[in-house]
Amino acid sequence: MAAEEQERIPRNFITDIIDADLNSGRTSHVATRFPPEPNGYLHIGHAKSICLNFGLARDYGGTCNLRFDDTNPVKEDMEYIKSIERDVRWLGFQWQEPIRHSSDYFDKLYGYALELIDQGLAYVDELSPDEIRQYRGTLKEPGRNSPYRDRPVEENRALFEKMRAGGFAEGAACLRAKIDMASPFICMRDPVIYRVRFAHHAMTGDKWCIYPMYDFTHCISDAIEGITHSICTLEFQDNRRLYDWVLDHISIKSRPHQYEMSRLNLEYSLTSKRKLNLLVEKGIVDGWDDPRLTTISGLRRRGYTPASIREFCRRIGVTKQENTVEMSALESCVREDLNAHAPRAMAVLHPLKVVIENFGVEGVTETAFEVPNLPDHPEMGTRTITISKEIYIDEADFREEANKQYKRLKLGSEVRLRHGYIIKALSCDKDENGKVILVHAEAVPHSAGANVEGHKPKGVIHFVNAADCVSVPVNMFAPLFTDPNPGAAEDFLSVVNQNSKEVLMAKVEKSLADAKPGQAYQFEREGYFCADSKAFEQGKLEFNLTVALRENKKAGA
Repeated sequence: MAAEEQERIPRNFITDIIDADLNSGRTSHVATRFPPEPNGYLHIGHAKSICLNFGLARDYGGTCNLRFDDTNPVKEDMEYIKSIERDVRWLGFQWQEPIRHSSDYFDKLYGYALELIDQGLAYVDELSPDEIRQYRGTLKEPGRNSPYRDRPVEENRALFEKMRAGGFAEGAACLRAKIDMASPFICMRDPVIYRVRFAHHAMTGDKWCIYPMYDFTHCISDAIEGITHSICTLEFQDNRRLYDWVLDHISIKSRPHQYEMSRLNLEYSLTSKRKLNLLVEKGIVDGWDDPRLTTISGLRRRGYTPASIREFCRRIGVTKQENTVEMSALESCVREDLNAHAPRAMAVLHPLKVVIENFGVEGVTETAFEVPNLPDHPEMGTRTITISKEIYIDEADFREEANKQYKRLKLGSEVRLRHGYIIKALSCDKDENGKVILVHAEAVPHSAGANVEGHKPKGVIHFVNAADCVSVPVNMFAPLFTDPNPGAAEDFLSVVNQNSKEVLMAKVEKSLADAKPGQAYQFEREGYFCADSKAFEQGKLEFNLTVALRENKKAGA
């Protein structure tokens, strides 16, 4: 199957709608958009939306806009804008130029607000924000009309212009749509559509001191851009009534249609930018790109590939049914991708020195072996593995005594060193606490990469040459939360896993000294790891665990 076919969006209710719209002539061109608010970094939930919106545009030969819904300058930052652009490109997508911003339409939005005022459908309210909440009512009780609701059109227009001129303090006045305070849908109870904010805007500077609310801006921006299929998550389902009301009562002709899907809920992760920001602010994580976070930048730094994230989003599909996806589904995708593309290397995470006592005798003189970087892929080339009298193996690969199921090195038994000799453990040295600190062994002559009659090692273990290996920190990660659904906890900070990161001082083969930022490897018998990009910025070499070789059944342990 061609790569293009493999990445096509699987059939779902939205593709059915698009097919029907194209067949009926409602539209002849598919136009979607990805509209993030630039108030944080993107996370795995945004990846689902990116893959869907850009993927639909690709599959139907349409267009997809990148539009920043930048209506709240208090929380927005140019850092977030640049990070979002970088993440979309890294995932493999390109937007229809130019990049859009809701702020591009501020003049038009102001004009549409005046249209509502002139029709008697919007009014300036001087209730405080707390009073507005009290007047709004509850799910069981209708709201109450504001005492300012029936102001004359001329007064509302003058007061709105006063708002724009900076004549009201923040919170002293706002513009509300006049809809229905008794509506069963709270979003229709005279929602605020403009508020006062004396804040510098990243795009418009200090031109404005009033800013439109998201719900007023979003639908108009879609209409201005001619979006045909406006896709969002289910929590915005009720808001569609407000969007339609706004578009029904202003002079714009275009009518985008909104469709809602379930959001992505992933085990042991958060998809709330507010909560993610709190983790960053409190120093619980090392920035928005901490490898323990499922932000796109965090996944990238951890070693996830664009292809693996796109495949994950393809597999989970698009439905209206809320569910929580197991972390193993995401891990499986990156494991499959890296297995096919990541070069192999040897690294000892818990080093234990072994002395090959007969190294240098007849038949035990080879000091280097040429091995493939990726088995079955000769185009990936080879590298040289070296060996000398002293090597390191992993502590878990040696036991003084063990049962028959133990396939690694134990006293009196033989194992094969990966790509190298068969060795037998002769004795071991211990420290004052009884911990083994050195193993004495001997190699079977002429056994380097060859079978020797009378010797049948039960297993293969990896090693590195003590003479030229490189000592590097390796960051091992466990889930950041002890609860698979941290967002549902009364206090999500109370379920932070205090042992989510462990730094090991490992010994790795010398070829890894030349690793490039973000470069992925399979550490044989251990897992997939990548060179940490942030460490490189500081002139250091570190590796991050991407994913273990096999699924961990106790992911939350």
